[in-house]
Amino acid sequence: MLYAFNKPFGVLCQFSGDGDTLANYIKTKGIYPAGRLDKDSEGLLLLTDDGKLQHQISHPKFDKEKTYIVQLDGQITDAAIEQLILGVMLKDGLTKPARAKIIKEPSWIWDRNPPVRFRKDIPTSWIELKISEGKNRQVRRMSAYVGFPTLRLIRIQIGDWTLANINQGKYERL
Repeated sequence: MLYAFNKPFGVLCQFSGDGDTLANYIKTKGIYPAGRLDKDSEGLLLLTDDGKLQHQISHPKFDKEKTYIVQLDGQITDAAIEQLILGVMLKDGLTKPARAKIIKEPSWIWDRNPPVRFRKDIPTSWIELKISEGKNRQVRRMSAYVGFPTLRLIRIQIGDWTLANINQGKYERL
């Protein structure tokens, strides 16, 4: 079985422990996350009861491309996009080349709770970023490296699996 979950901001990618966990949203027993999204990120999380499939989805050696919609602090430049595409040097090494482009704020996006901070004199911008590795907090570190910190991060696709029309906090069997 494979399930797609639209993880809200603030939810931990685990079924037990303190705080807002997957157990508050997912009632199907015996399925586990294939990969992770940090507490501050939203969007697509795949869950399965198949260990082999879980490994194929989450292990970096399989190069599963992950697509993110990212709201950035400031108006991103073409030079910063080019840096993201070429790869950036993080503390744990050079990132693989990414696919990145500037986009308009998606019309379908839901409100975040709590809202992203608003600063009247500093604009925000949006990018679509596709990466095929999964270093810890990689997208956030990449955007900060090029001078545009991440304000909001939403994963919308992993390989061929998409968030589609799954409402926030809901999951469905694929």
